[in-house]
Amino acid sequence: MFDFITSLLASMGSIGVADGAFLWYWIGTLVSEARMRRVIARHGRWLTISEQDLDRSLAWFRRNGNKAVFLGRMVPGVRTLISVPAGMTRMPLLPFLLYTGLGSLIWTAALTVSGYLLEAQFAKVETWINPVTNVLLGGLLVLYVWRLLRPRVER
Repeated sequence: MFDFITSLLASMGSIGVADGAFLWYWIGTLVSEARMRRVIARHGRWLTISEQDLDRSLAWFRRNGNKAVFLGRMVPGVRTLISVPAGMTRMPLLPFLLYTGLGSLIWTAALTVSGYLLEAQFAKVETWINPVTNVLLGGLLVLYVWRLLRPRVER
């Protein structure tokens, strides 16, 4: 029974992820590189991104897009946003959906199995997750402020 339910939940989760990924892919196609350059010209300082950063990122994604989409599906925070550069670079839809599906299947299966194994242990897990989440968010805030202030320091 566990195998059937686990497989069903992982499959349904993967289909849901693929639907959401396609939406963000489509948004990436609408954003386009030209629009992103206009946003960077206007708000790049606050986004802490330059046109050179965009050029390097898109070139990297064009070289490593398949791996990035596959692995990105298993990284919280990245899982949604990895679809945007895929759309911006016009990554072919079939490989995008294939790598999205495979990465999502692994991720949702891992979550499903973890939930099954942990059962009612959420309170214990929460005591670890909350502090780790706070440290990660604090680190992201420090990184953002550093990137925001770095150009001033270099001058």
